[in-house]
Amino acid sequence: MAEIKAAEVKALREATGAGMMECKKALVECNGDAEAAAKLLKEKGLAAVAKRAERATKEGRVFVKQEGGKAVMAELTCETDFVAKNEKFIALGEAICAEALAKGYTEVNEALSNMMLDLATEIRENMSVRRIAVIDVPANCVFAKYIHSDGKTGVMTLIEADGAVDNADVKAFAYDCCLHVAAFTPAFIRREDVSEAYINEQKEVFMAQMNNDEKVASKPENVKQGILNGKINKHLADICFLDQPFVKDDKVSVSKKMEEVGKAAGTKLNLKSVTTFILGA
Repeated sequence: MAEIKAAEVKALREATGAGMMECKKALVECNGDAEAAAKLLKEKGLAAVAKRAERATKEGRVFVKQEGGKAVMAELTCETDFVAKNEKFIALGEAICAEALAKGYTEVNEALSNMMLDLATEIRENMSVRRIAVIDVPANCVFAKYIHSDGKTGVMTLIEADGAVDNADVKAFAYDCCLHVAAFTPAFIRREDVSEAYINEQKEVFMAQMNNDEKVASKPENVKQGILNGKINKHLADICFLDQPFVKDDKVSVSKKMEEVGKAAGTKLNLKSVTTFILGA
């Protein structure tokens, strides 16, 4: 049996990320052959990952990268918060975003999933690329992104202008829209996005509440209908992003603020898209 030197164990550990004892055992089993030992460690690691495949991945991070006329958001999941904060996990998320942009991927595929295998093998924790979203960034649009400090919420906004725009206030507004969405997580962007079925369900809820209120229940039908419409309008204003009070100026709605910023910049602005990833949601 070949003598296993400490330097060989250290080199294998640096190459594979496996523990010292695991490296030594692998070298002993492979009679000092470092390449064979590294292969053995990877095989054992993959087996460990396979065993963990059914374990819950409730932790992770959201990543965003923009390059040229494209932007991508990715959600990577893992088992523990400790791993989610690991420098290698963070670097991997950034690399996966870069790869998606470079290769034109618009959804999770085998190539992106395989990028996680080496780290999953090393750490021996269940991980996955849960989802990605890719958007086009035309020349007449201002793109903004925001990742919350815990890495678990990411937002991309795209503000469209009449013609190309390079205005600091418009860029600030686009970024503030990201902050707004992350803070208030609106259910819908605009009223047109709300389905008739959802509105009808809310009407039933509000009507039941009104019928249980003796003062309201006794009012004429036309008055009750007016109250109902008022409740629906207020509810929609609460859940639709463009109708909500703007995060940096709650005296005006988001849509009104966008109109003000566009007018000051000499252009008309339109919210083209909002993409939000909340870990696990």
